[in-house]
Formats: sequence, structure tokens, C-alpha cells
Amino acid sequence: MKKDNWILTIFLITFVLSVVFSTLSNVITMKANNVVLGILLICVIILGILFDMIGTSAISGDEATFHALNSKKKKEGPIGLFIVKNGSKISSVCNDVVGDVSGIISGSIGAVLAISISSTFGFSQTLVSIVIAAIISSFTVGGKAIFKPIAVNNANNIIIRIAKIFSIFKRGK
Repeated sequence: MKKDNWILTIFLITFVLSVVFSTLSNVITMKANNVVLGILLICVIILGILFDMIGTSAISGDEATFHALNSKKKKEGPIGLFIVKNGSKISSVCNDVVGDVSGIISGSIGAVLAISISSTFGFSQTLVSIVIAAIISSFTVGGKAIFKPIAVNNANNIIIRIAKIFSIFKRGK
């Protein structure tokens, strides 16, 4: 039953994130020029790469590091330990949910950009769409390929940085 709850949770998280990001990107792209579309596209691709790196770190981190931070009463200790102990779930959210939603949104933005470029400059819409799709795919896959070994080899440091960010928002001590 617990596994079924996780599946439902991940489904709902994906649904909500898709609605939010699709709405935001649709609102922005309706009135944006090519430069703004390009910047938005780059931001979405970078977001997907960063979350892939975080998810990979979550499943590569070492619990002992965060137990040691806990014993030293460092604020990153409990949050980092939570990330590592829940690595597979956090990886699923970061790599799969955010990564897939980023991929879909980047494709949508790329389609809008292709239409805009082809109508602005009179280029073939098919050709522009193919080139933009290839660029999006190359940067997404290439970026993830570059940062995956960095995430594995520096997992604890990345988790500590994420834990520091989360500790800002943590209530209490």
C-alpha cells in the first residue's frame, strides 16, 4: 500500500508541476519576442540539467558524511541525511518529474520559437523546427552527460549545498 501512495504522490506532483510550468510558459510565450523565448528556453534546459544533477547526487551521497555533520550540530546534517536516505524518491522527483516536465516545456517553447523565427524571417518552418529540436535535445542530453559524473563524484558537496538552501527555509533552530 505504501508503494501505491508513492505512485499517487508522484502522479500528483507531476500533474501540478506540469500545470504550473505549462501555464507560466504559455503566458510568457504568448507575448514574448524571439530573444525572450530563447532566454526562457535556455532557463528551462538549465533547470532540467540542474535537477538531474541534484537527483543523481541524492542517490550517490554517503550517509556517513551527514551523520558526522549531525554529530557536529551542523544545520546541513539532518537535511542532507534526509536527502540521502530518501535518495530514490528524490531522484525520481528531480530526474524524472522535473526532468521530464522540463523536456516537455522546452519542446513547447522550441515549437513556439520555431514558428516565430520562421514567420519573422521567412524561413521554412519545418527546417527551423528540426534545427531547434536538435539544439534542445543536444544541449539537454549533453548537459546531463557533462554533469552526471560531476554529481556522482561530488554528491556530498552538492547535497550539502542543497541542504544549506533548504535550511534557510526550515523553521525552528
